Amino acid sequence: MGRKRCRDFPEPQKKSEECVKDIITRIIKAQDEAMKDSCSSPCDSAIQQLRKANSPGQENTTIPFILFCEDCKPFMGSGVFQAPMGKKSGNFFGSVETPILRAKHFVKDSDCCIKVELLLPITEKCGVLIPEIDCCSNTIAPFFPANDPVTGFQETGICITIDVSKFIGITCLDPITPLQLGESPGTHAAH
Repeated sequence: MGRKRCRDFPEPQKKSEECVKDIITRIIKAQDEAMKDSCSSPCDSAIQQLRKANSPGQENTTIPFILFCEDCKPFMGSGVFQAPMGKKSGNFFGSVETPILRAKHFVKDSDCCIKVELLLPITEKCGVLIPEIDCCSNTIAPFFPANDPVTGFQETGICITIDVSKFIGITCLDPITPLQLGESPGTHAAH
């Protein structure tokens, strides 16, 4: 069976920007190199930082990014997790919604579908930040509060598959190493 192809777009008059899929391909490649200890646009800068800044003791593994839909609103990834109830026996289900994503890999036999992990911001004052947002929010501001600076990001373990041909824009953040699940924000040095 052949590979699925991204939606064909008419050829633009001038080819000045890469498509979202091309940038995410480069992000995944750079992250894979960083995990193996190897050493324009904001995404180009972040990719170069990830490749060059990985000296012993300062390895970053991730380029977080935000995608924008055709209506210019940021894409809000959402997912459900299961966790223990604490002192009570049993588990509960909760939900996470965030615009901050981490590319994991392209889905087998697809040029357009990628698996991404949802990342949550970590702030100086309150640790992991899960803002309450309006269902129709068109801003990322609640995830980056001015009065409590974001110092890093937390893995959620929640992955979703998205079709990158459905997005018109991407904003990359500086490379970081996100906190792993269960790791305390106080024990993590922000990069």
